[in-house]
Parts: sequence; structure tokens; C-alpha cells
Amino acid sequence: MRHSNWLSRSVLTLAATTALYAQQPRTFKARLSPVPLDVSMQATVAGSGSISAVLTGTRLAISGTFEGLKSPATIAQIHKSPVRGVRGPNVLDLAVARTDASAGTISGAFDLTAIQLADLEKGRLYVQLHSDKAPDGNLWGWLLPQENKR
Repeated sequence: MRHSNWLSRSVLTLAATTALYAQQPRTFKARLSPVPLDVSMQATVAGSGSISAVLTGTRLAISGTFEGLKSPATIAQIHKSPVRGVRGPNVLDLAVARTDASAGTISGAFDLTAIQLADLEKGRLYVQLHSDKAPDGNLWGWLLPQENKR
């Protein structure tokens, strides 16, 4: 009987620890750089920025900044690609707040589906920022997992 109680407590402790670890926030980062388009777009595409994303359970919270655009930012989106470095369709819309014509912030929070979680884990999601003179994309950056420090 005593062994049974010890085993039950051990199993419960293991289950609680596993559930707690599964809920630990995970951080993803992206460096925003010009979207690689054809040569004619080089005169209108410029700038840089950074994105930080925190995944807690299925909730993804995104914040970031950008600067150096040649025209005002219009929209920002999360896109899904089959392979890193290849463009893909928009899956989520982000909010853009401009501090001036060439700089601002990006933010958003989403409850991800199982498929979106898998895409995030596999490095298939990227942030793309559009601007007036670059409506097909000005900056982009891949959401990549960062090592969580303990």
C-alpha cells in the first residue's frame, strides 16, 4: 500500500511538472531586412527592424520595431512558407503604428491553431512589412526559436 501511494504521488508530480514545462513561454526572434525582389524594387525597398514573439501555450504575442523605410509603412502580416526564404500566403494580420514616415512599431497577439504552432516550430512563419512604395513587401524576417535561459 505504501508503495502504491508513493507511485501515485510520483506520477502526479511528473504530470504536473510536464504540464508546467509545456506552458513555459518560448521566445522567437526575427530580424527584418529588405524583401528580395527584382532589381526595379531596389529604389523603393529599404530599412531594418526586429521582432520578438513569445509563445505561451497556444498564445503568440508579437512586438517589434522598424526604421529606415523609403515610404510610409502600410500593413504587416505573418506569412507561411513551405521553405524558409520562399514567399508564402498571409495567415495573420499585425498592427502597425508609425512614429514617423520611415519608422514605427509592429504588434499582435493570436491564439494559434495546431497547424500554425507546427509551422512556427518548423520555421515556416515570417513577418512581412509593406509600405506605400513597396506594396508587395518592404521588410521581412523569419520567426526563429531562441534558446530560453534558465
